[in-house]
Amino acid sequence: MPADTHETAPNQFVRAGEVQFAYRRFGPRRGTPLVLFNYLAANMDDWDPKVTNGLAAEHDVIIFDYPGVGKSSSETPSTVAALTKHCAAFCRAMGLTQFDIVGFSLGGMIAQQLAAEHPDLLRRIILLGTGPRGGEGMVFNELSVDELKNAEALLMNAFFTPSEASQASGRAYIERLKSRGTDRDAPVTEQSTAAEIAAIREWGVIPASDRFAMLSKIHHPTLIVHGNKDVIVMPINAFLLAEHLPNAQLIMYPDASHGAQSQHAEVFLQHVKLFLQ
Repeated sequence: MPADTHETAPNQFVRAGEVQFAYRRFGPRRGTPLVLFNYLAANMDDWDPKVTNGLAAEHDVIIFDYPGVGKSSSETPSTVAALTKHCAAFCRAMGLTQFDIVGFSLGGMIAQQLAAEHPDLLRRIILLGTGPRGGEGMVFNELSVDELKNAEALLMNAFFTPSEASQASGRAYIERLKSRGTDRDAPVTEQSTAAEIAAIREWGVIPASDRFAMLSKIHHPTLIVHGNKDVIVMPINAFLLAEHLPNAQLIMYPDASHGAQSQHAEVFLQHVKLFLQ
């Protein structure tokens, strides 16, 4: 039988507490599993197939929906801490004793919280387009549910820069998102989107003291990947992560915004391969 891919992996379900999580799993079942934590208002179909299939060429890849998102049940929590609690329960319900993690944007915030609270669960961490708690310009006051409704235009403007090369990458990315023709995920509701916006806003508030204290607790090898022209999470936040995480390295991709790993997918996959090995 041919191996499953991003396009063919079936929707599966596992219960953790009151939540029935939807997930897909593909790639060889060997080595350390690689669990992908998604960005704001995104379901499983919003992962770039070029990236997920590239990762699954050598890794046991798991993608899933947060509580209340897509095909997962229950309500979506409105803080990163609460989302992290549910995500830890999902991983344990999957029988994962240790795994590598890719956290994109909101998913990178959850990854940091998970690493600080449950260090035994993680082996290595990859942070994409994200920032630390209380980072620079991360309260997102201008962000609203209505702004996220025109998904294609938003992705082109937020994930890619205005340059001709970046926009061409964006158009190819949009086409790739359509590659799974059947058994697609359920749309993300306005209620779930609003809850996730509240979560990232709370994460962005600068603590009264010990602003980056959480990062000092995270000793896992960490790869930070960011676009040098990211208009969603300012690039300075990647440098703050690299400065305060004890065991981190930073890669900044040129002429790239929030979707840097998709625009530079080939080199990104090579960097991940080197890092995870």
